[in-house]
Order: sequence, then C-alpha cells, then structure tokens
Amino acid sequence: MPSELLTQCEGQTLVLTLSDPATRNTLSPQVYSAGVEALNVAADDPTLRAVIVRGDGEHFCAGGDLNRIAGARERPPQLQAESIDQFCGLVEALGHFPKPVIAAVEGFAAGGGMALALACDLIVAADDARFVMSYAKLGLSPDGGASWHLARALPRALALELMWLAEPIGAQRLHALGLVNRLTEKGQALATALALARQLADMAPNAVASSKELVQQAPARRLREQMEAEKREFVANLFHDNGGEGIAAFQAKRKPEFR
Repeated sequence: MPSELLTQCEGQTLVLTLSDPATRNTLSPQVYSAGVEALNVAADDPTLRAVIVRGDGEHFCAGGDLNRIAGARERPPQLQAESIDQFCGLVEALGHFPKPVIAAVEGFAAGGGMALALACDLIVAADDARFVMSYAKLGLSPDGGASWHLARALPRALALELMWLAEPIGAQRLHALGLVNRLTEKGQALATALALARQLADMAPNAVASSKELVQQAPARRLREQMEAEKREFVANLFHDNGGEGIAAFQAKRKPEFR
C-alpha cells in the first residue's frame, strides 16, 4: 500500500503527516495530490495561520519508493516524468502557499524527502536528524527542486558535494550553515515546530504573506525592481486594518490583535 497523507488541526496550525512508517514514509502520487489539495483548502481558511509537514514515526521521509521507481524502468519514460511533475506540483504549492510552512524533521530526510523539507519555509530538526541527497548512490540526479534550493542556500562547492557524494549531513551542521532554523532534542521536532507556528500565528497574516512573497521573488529581480515590490507591499500593509492595529498596539504598549 502506498504512503498516505494524514491531516490534523492543532489550534491554528494544520499538521500534514507523511504516513508509511514501514518504508520510512516514502513519497507517492497519493501524497502529492493530497498535499496540493490540503494546501489549497488551508490557503482559504482564515482560522489556519501555518502548516507543519512531518513524518509518521521515527523518520521524516525516505524519498521516492525505490520499488516503484525500479518498476518505472519497465514502462514508458513519460510516466515517470508525469510522476515527477506531480511531485513538483507539491513543491510549487508549498512555495506559493501564502502562510508559513514548517518542516519538522526527525530521523532521516533522504532524497525526495530532503527536497520536500527544503521546499518548506522553515526547518525544525532533531539534533540527531540526518539529511542526505541519496540520488547519486543510485545513479540518479535530484528532483523536486532540491538542486535549486541547495544552490540558493549553500556555497556552490558544498551543494555539489552533497549531490555528488550522497553522504548524510547532520542537522547540527546544517543549522550552523543557516539551512535549519531550530534544533531540538530527539522526539521534540513537532512540539518545537508547533511552538514556532504559534509565534507566527500572532503576526499579521497579510504582512507574513508579503514577506514570503518578497523573499521568493528577490533572486529573479534587480534591486530597483525589488524595492518597487517592497514599496507596493509596505503601502498595502500600512493601509490594511492590521497595519493600524499594529501601530496602535505599539503606541499603547499592548499586544496587537491581528486578524
């Protein structure tokens, strides 16, 4: 039976759980489609302020199901290309989602599992978690935007080392490099991610969405283009009800109540 995606609301946070512990939560077309659908629904739900992606059990995600991938060699290449397109659809949905997405990583995040974690906005990882671009050991190359995210986040030589040698790298080293946001004790990644999500839920959702959009688009823009985009977002947020509330709360030395 292929892996499935479980959904659960924890206060103002939607928790998406990759579930197939026997295979370390390998990815599947069912996960891709369910993930896109869940994000589309959550985007329109004002009561939800953040999303957490996690794995069921002791590991985050082992990437693609190797048995399914091996079987793909017996079928037309286009079928595997279509499966990768589905995976990319989920990665793009995470990037376009207007609310924070946090990966809560325990155990291994391998191959497509690491790509999925990289597609999230923030990463919380247990201090013994391991990340690995495992493709090269199988004679394969990355998918799911992994090379794009690594090239943006790490020095070129390190990104290539991770992809070429396919050696696990610890969460502590990735934290030192700025790729992992929070380290936690083993078994506490979800709890720490939920606490971080609660912090974000206290922020103005429109301003949070603006910051995510600006960061997403910055690498493709010239400085003047980016400053123009910042101006548009700043003015829009200033004249939003939350802008008025934030300023009034600061002046009154009270906690703002954003909507």
